[in-house]
Amino acid sequence: MLSRLPYLIATAAIAVTFAASPARADRCDDLAKQLKAQIDGIGIGKTAANMIYLSHPAAKALRLGCPSRTVKNEIYGQASARKPSPEFQDLIASAAAIVFTIPKPDTLRGVKRCFGRVGILRGNDIKTRFRRLDMRCTRTKTDASISITRDSSE
Repeated sequence: MLSRLPYLIATAAIAVTFAASPARADRCDDLAKQLKAQIDGIGIGKTAANMIYLSHPAAKALRLGCPSRTVKNEIYGQASARKPSPEFQDLIASAAAIVFTIPKPDTLRGVKRCFGRVGILRGNDIKTRFRRLDMRCTRTKTDASISITRDSSE
């Protein structure tokens, strides 16, 4: 019994260490809080099905997608007009720069490029790739939306 005493003490110390450690928030929740801290006007809403719903005056809908098997993260934004305002494009570029750790001028260029391609010649649903980000811009009769993702293999 004395030979097992050091083993039992070590096991008990490890158990106490893990039991005393605080619960760690999800990485996606941390990203949402970082977006709220760095972009004025963003509010954090409900979390459902790996999505955190956000709000901002420049966007009709805004959400942050959490990582899954195929995607690292996702930013989705919907503008209330058929042609997105510069404020909306700036909001999406700022959010993408924070989430994907890419310089904001690069993400702004990619967002403007994606929305610039939507139209009569190329159609109302455009998929493009810029700086290892997959961007999909769609336009309906009343609004426009953009989804920015990065593949989990990159």
